[in-house]
Amino acid sequence: MSGPGRSARPSGRRARRDKARLYRRRRLVALAVLAVVIAALAGLVWAATGGCGADEQPAAGAASPVRAGKAVAKKTYPAPSPSPTVWTGPASSRLKLRLRDTIVDQDIAPKSVVSSGSGYVFAQNMMYRHTITVYDTATLKLVKTIPDAIDPAEFRIKGHGSEDILGAPVECAFLPDGRFAYISQYSMYGPGFVEGHDNGSPGQASDSYVYRVSLADLAVDKVIKVGEVPKFVAVTPDSKYVLVSNWQSFTLSVIDVHTSKVVEEVYLGPYPRGIAVSPDSSTAYVAVMGTTDIAVVDLGDFSVSWIRGVGAGPRHLCMAGDGRYLYATLNNEGNVAKIDPREKTVVDKVYTGAQPRSMAIAPDGASLFVVNYDSSTMSQVRIADMKVIDTVGTDALPIGITYDVPTRSVWLCCYGGSIMVFEQV
Repeated sequence: MSGPGRSARPSGRRARRDKARLYRRRRLVALAVLAVVIAALAGLVWAATGGCGADEQPAAGAASPVRAGKAVAKKTYPAPSPSPTVWTGPASSRLKLRLRDTIVDQDIAPKSVVSSGSGYVFAQNMMYRHTITVYDTATLKLVKTIPDAIDPAEFRIKGHGSEDILGAPVECAFLPDGRFAYISQYSMYGPGFVEGHDNGSPGQASDSYVYRVSLADLAVDKVIKVGEVPKFVAVTPDSKYVLVSNWQSFTLSVIDVHTSKVVEEVYLGPYPRGIAVSPDSSTAYVAVMGTTDIAVVDLGDFSVSWIRGVGAGPRHLCMAGDGRYLYATLNNEGNVAKIDPREKTVVDKVYTGAQPRSMAIAPDGASLFVVNYDSSTMSQVRIADMKVIDTVGTDALPIGITYDVPTRSVWLCCYGGSIMVFEQV
């Protein structure tokens, strides 16, 4: 065959080689692009997980690290766990009170202290400081100060301008699962709000709010409009309702936990305050301080009956876990009353001091701890026979008290700006 036949074969091999080289180049380019994409995705995963690999996600509730740039991760706190429900060891009435420490701070003026049962105590500093201070129950250290100032636009509060408005924290209650705290605001302060007063009547002040605070980040995440001068707050054991006594409206607000809406307003009369709920969540008891009576509210149909003639100035209520007895401080006569709620009768009374304000009941139901405002004392009452078994001096004007189960300690707050922590040993 002539030369052209021989030259045709090399040309075919060359074409095939060129085609193979092109294929390899395209494959290398594709692999390079794929590597870039994988690297980019890895960077996104790294950023999203706070610098952890896919199998090393941050622990629930762990704080995200601060990264460069304007966006800063929101600080979070360890997720609390439900309160212990079983008391072990000696009865609380056989243990002694020992002062562990006193927290003194010019920036606090606590109206109440309440334990979450999972490592926090919230102190409500009312209008004098406009804050809620949160403490670690193990170390007694301040964890966070939560201001009561809120942005009305953020919470869709209309008709009160665009500047921050202030509250005045009074009392606090936690959901049983420890996810949220509800804090009453005595009055709101800002454009268009009319301040409430302790001697006011319905219609003389603006309605106020209850703040919901998430324990995941210790920040206000909802505000719920209630009545005038809301004071005490309680959560039903079944986590269905938040109950709020509106001092100046003379009412009880019933808030649905799931919708954060008021589903009922129950009229009670002048100056409702303390609330206790039966263990089965069927009944709420409300101390109506302007009377000598305690309201009994059926939480099924919201009808009201009464325990009459309990004593002068019923202020705070407690109920043991078995629901057999109800206890009431009688501010105007210095006594604590023991009440049979089924018979609606007072079965015993004990004098604890001048103006007994708030109480805490030990989880075993064997002791009451009572702060006596004008006596500057705290009394421990043995429930079995309603005897005062211990009295300790406090700073001036003790007003709020709580029992922290995990540390077996009693926290009490004094209006002058201190919190005293007593251990039971």
